[in-house]
Amino acid sequence: MSEQDQHFLNLAIEEAKKGVSEGGIPIGAVLVSKDGKVLGSGHNKRVQQGSTVLHGEMDALENAGRLPGSAYKGATMYTTLSPCDMCSGACLLYGVSRVVLGENETFQGNEQYLQSRGVEVVNLNSADCKKLMADFIAEKPQLWNEDIGI
Repeated sequence: MSEQDQHFLNLAIEEAKKGVSEGGIPIGAVLVSKDGKVLGSGHNKRVQQGSTVLHGEMDALENAGRLPGSAYKGATMYTTLSPCDMCSGACLLYGVSRVVLGENETFQGNEQYLQSRGVEVVNLNSADCKKLMADFIAEKPQLWNEDIGI
């Protein structure tokens, strides 16, 4: 794990902690340009905003604002949890070339599809990310099941 990957994953973890402190789901994300600039960061706000689509990655993209397509080329999406189909699709739509995830044991999204479309996927297997999710699921299993569509 590079220092840069750990740094940006830590920012995503801080976003996930914000989500928990707001009564939401602990999933955070940070979109970083190819030159290491944070373009946007966010966290899952489905509960807080009554949203069906504001997963962490979607919130990070939303908070990046309107950008030219070139801004996403070579960008990396850091996310505390493997991205779902919707978030994977958004990364593909905008041409994000790398997705770094904190873990995929709690939930495994569509990593193979991302890879089949040329996206580099890196799993940092973070104990901190696993603990955030395990603690949350133990406390609020119904909310977690709702978030993943069960």
